[in-house]
Amino acid sequence: MRDELNTAMKAAMRAQDKARLGTIRLILAAIKDRDLGIQGKPGSAAPDDGRISDADIAQLLATMIKQRRESIRIYEEAGRLELAQKEADEITVISEFLPRQLDDDEAKAAIKGVIAEIGATSVKDMGRVMAVLRERYRGQMDFGKASTLVKELL
Repeated sequence: MRDELNTAMKAAMRAQDKARLGTIRLILAAIKDRDLGIQGKPGSAAPDDGRISDADIAQLLATMIKQRRESIRIYEEAGRLELAQKEADEITVISEFLPRQLDDDEAKAAIKGVIAEIGATSVKDMGRVMAVLRERYRGQMDFGKASTLVKELL
């Protein structure tokens, strides 16, 4: 995923696409910040190369999108539509690097599979189900929607 981001950054530089370049640089800076964060922690479960995994990068990208959606809401309430549009453009660029998101049917099937696998029978088991889903589908599933589906299916 890092190679894909670096290649996209070089392409944006060549195309002189300043908005896209800025967003990609933000992503790379966030990744580097996380890399440095795990290197400094004694006993951390960091890989041998001291860099976060692609799954962690996907989670970071999902978090960045969530933050921008919140910013869009705030900017629209304040009547700052040009800033809201800038955030929406950043979401478009960030989304390109996320793994394919599961659609509703795929998410429901994955949730049913996990429920059956761990033998969940009631809402009390929701935490266990969500933990397995987060482990397996990090960056591929909206866990806010997933929790609603888990409640329905349990």
